[in-house]
Amino acid sequence: MENVPHPSQFIPAEDVIAIRSVAAEAEQSGVLHPDQLEVIYRQNWFELLVPKAYGGLQTSLPELVRLQEAISWTDGSTGWVVTLCCGAGWFGGFLPKGLAKEVFKAANVCLAGSGAAGGTAEITDDGYVINGTWRYASGSHHATHITANCIITKNGEKILGDDGEPLIMPFIFNKNDVSILSAWKYVGMIATGSDSFMVKDLHVGKEHQFKIDASATVIDKPLYRYPFLQLAEATLAVNISGMAIHFMDLCENVFVERAKQTRLTDQQKDLLFQELSTLTALMDEQRAVFFRAVDTSWEAATHNAVIPDDMLKAVSVASRQLAKLSRESVDKLYPYCGLIAASTQTEINRAWRDLHTASQHALLTFLE
Repeated sequence: MENVPHPSQFIPAEDVIAIRSVAAEAEQSGVLHPDQLEVIYRQNWFELLVPKAYGGLQTSLPELVRLQEAISWTDGSTGWVVTLCCGAGWFGGFLPKGLAKEVFKAANVCLAGSGAAGGTAEITDDGYVINGTWRYASGSHHATHITANCIITKNGEKILGDDGEPLIMPFIFNKNDVSILSAWKYVGMIATGSDSFMVKDLHVGKEHQFKIDASATVIDKPLYRYPFLQLAEATLAVNISGMAIHFMDLCENVFVERAKQTRLTDQQKDLLFQELSTLTALMDEQRAVFFRAVDTSWEAATHNAVIPDDMLKAVSVASRQLAKLSRESVDKLYPYCGLIAASTQTEINRAWRDLHTASQHALLTFLE
């Protein structure tokens, strides 16, 4: 079996300690803790996908997915916020250069937003008037700018695209122009602060609208020509696998303690560790398939204008299979953990809740 490094190999140990030591406090407050943000800003994780032309890191996809898995292994909420916000930073490859320079010169720049078409953009003579409410804006409390998809209208009527469907385009706003609404009431990912935001009668210039398409890249580099769908699938998949590995690592300590119980037979004790060993091996096997698919597609992206469809399909399939196996592995181990895994005050329970909340994302629900 191919050797796949543990996520801990891709993140400094001191950063793991700093992030995990305040994870419970972050959950209590409903947003990332200042100590977690200190690590993010020091490491420039919100700028992982921002173009180098604007001071960003412009990280390659193979390096990105391994780091994101490591951050989510460290803490689910931290990893999710980093992934969603640096993902929004990827839009810097499509923004008009003048606007992009203004956006990314902000101190501790962070883009958050929503992919759903939660509002409208009414065409005016010199721009648009935006109205709407968008949900699930992870990291919005720390954002300097917000992105959102809008249905384009003129004189109150929806504009249709070439496919005959309502035209939907993304926009970017200054954080000061939106209102954050408390709305994240779910069992996990509590510290992501994935609240809603509202915009009312906001006038923006035409340059605040952009297009996410390889043909519309302003920064002509492989990272911004890489298809958004597979980029999103891959980065979300490693968030889920990172959380699953965190849970499985914690299982080992739990099982060691359970094995001390005299009421368990030797056969039952052996079963605990056999299941953990088997599922860990299966996870590593699927992670190897996933990373190989991502690496192969990235290699093609750096040498060709178009990535072959079979390579992109391989990334999509491997992402979904990794997410599925992560959920199944955790669910097989959970019953063996006892009530400690059901206590909301424990780290293993937080990892369980985070994984089962994050894995509800519609993008990775189905294998096809």
